Amino acid sequence: MIQTEQALRLTIFVGADDRWHHKPLHHEIVRRAREAGLAGATVLHGSEGYGRSAMIHTTRLLSLTEDLPLIVIIVDGVDRVRGFLAQLDDLVTEGMVLLDEVEVVRYPRKPTE
Repeated sequence: MIQTEQALRLTIFVGADDRWHHKPLHHEIVRRAREAGLAGATVLHGSEGYGRSAMIHTTRLLSLTEDLPLIVIIVDGVDRVRGFLAQLDDLVTEGMVLLDEVEVVRYPRKPTE
């Protein structure tokens, strides 16, 4: 039986070169999300993008920069995600965060034959 529920999607845009205490920032965000008991986190690596500086970050061979875009996506209940935002205040010094109301469709685990 398929189940649906309302949730909040937290999308965090950072750069691959962004650091927190000499470690990759996205690793710390995922670690803290897990520690906070959030349902899950996914990191997506971008191959090209630009932000406020308008400098294009790309994987092309002749590029002068390698600070590729990363997106960390977390989906959980509204209260749990909003409660996690305070963690980001300590971590993210530059970047952008999106909050979207989403409907989650859960498929139950099927018994193995």
